[in-house]
Amino acid sequence: MNRERREPSGIKRKKKRRAPQTLEQIERSRNINFDDDYEDNKAKKKISKRKIRKLSTGKKIFLALVAILTIIIISTIISVVGFFLKVKNDDTIAASPPSGDAINILVLGMDIGDVNQVNNKSIKRTDTIMLINYNKKAKKTQVVSIPRDTLVTENGKRYKINAAYEQGGDKKIKSEVENLLSTTINYIVKIDYAAFRGFMDAIGGIDMEIERDMIYDDPGQGLHINFKKGTTEHLDGKKAEEFFRWRKNNDGSGFANGDLDRIENQHKFLQKIVAKCKNPTIIFKVSKILDSVAKNMDTNMSSLSMISFGLKLISSGGVEMKTIQGEPQMIGGQSYLVFNKNNNKELIDSLKNGSVSSSSSVDKKDIKVLILNGTKVNGLASRVKTNLEVLGWTRVDTGNFDPVPKSIIKTNDKEIKKLISSDMTEVTKFDNKPDDEKYSSYDVVVVVGNDYKKLGE
Repeated sequence: MNRERREPSGIKRKKKRRAPQTLEQIERSRNINFDDDYEDNKAKKKISKRKIRKLSTGKKIFLALVAILTIIIISTIISVVGFFLKVKNDDTIAASPPSGDAINILVLGMDIGDVNQVNNKSIKRTDTIMLINYNKKAKKTQVVSIPRDTLVTENGKRYKINAAYEQGGDKKIKSEVENLLSTTINYIVKIDYAAFRGFMDAIGGIDMEIERDMIYDDPGQGLHINFKKGTTEHLDGKKAEEFFRWRKNNDGSGFANGDLDRIENQHKFLQKIVAKCKNPTIIFKVSKILDSVAKNMDTNMSSLSMISFGLKLISSGGVEMKTIQGEPQMIGGQSYLVFNKNNNKELIDSLKNGSVSSSSSVDKKDIKVLILNGTKVNGLASRVKTNLEVLGWTRVDTGNFDPVPKSIIKTNDKEIKKLISSDMTEVTKFDNKPDDEKYSSYDVVVVVGNDYKKLGE
């Protein structure tokens, strides 16, 4: 008899477990695609990492720029402080603070005196005499050169104005220049040629076209000059001093009008310096400039006055170079420049009221300029345009021209010619503007040739 086998009530058998499902079965049952999710997550992680890297790179660049800027600022501050600490004013007479709109600074370029007595200031002469006149109201600057051969008559005696310092120091030379120009000198700055050389080396020198043979030796001054006509010389500190001081050759040939032509030559040189110093990159050279000048400069200007005047000079509307007018004469076997106040009335009046000559009526912002690239250098006209815009020219167009060997400025206006040539000192060739309809809307056309050097270099 078959009886059903019963399990004891206290015993329960374990249920059989199902075999584990495969990943594909789980995906099908749950309608999930793990492969797609995995790839999506992987792509998202890559994008996230890329963004982090981009942010990290941008942050690094930003921090690097901040660090560089900080270093420049700190370096400049240290240089400025060091400059004021090094500048000497013990041997200079007291300043006469300006009371009106005009500020007059007498700049004296001192010669070496005697090479065997370099520290003996009593025997030094003023090789260069310049008056810097800045008018606060007009925001204009004039640099007036006084030839060192200018005649001074005192108690029946005659001497050249460059000997005034040797006779009575700061007080004497200041008095003579004030009497000559009927003005008041507020400050005096004395710079020797060591400072001049250091400054030129600090800014990187300039290029000058040599227009005549310049061969001269003065062993007593330790001066030896050798430049050949028709060459272009890069003037570092040493060569710049030689160029600046040259007046005649060993054989007696030289400037037809002596010191007057020498000053005109110096003005061309100074215009290039002004153009270079207006280039924004000059900020990276401030430390070297201040250090080179401070050790070889005497002045009665206070630190604040120097900073204030420096900022005003940089932001001024322009710098105009002038020379006092006089008649060269031989008196008692000596050559002099005889000054006549009546012939210099306009100049003297401008020092009083701050007005400059008619060139002040020409504003860069109103002049339309066309720069034509006469070379095979791509983008040269655009670079020239950028440099002119930095110097205040706002209406500048560019174009192309057939290749030419020499750059040229073409304009029918003398004042515009003078103004633009002061900012493009590399260009020495001029002509009238072509009578062509395509140039009719422009005040000046500049063709940049193969000889062109970029402004500020």
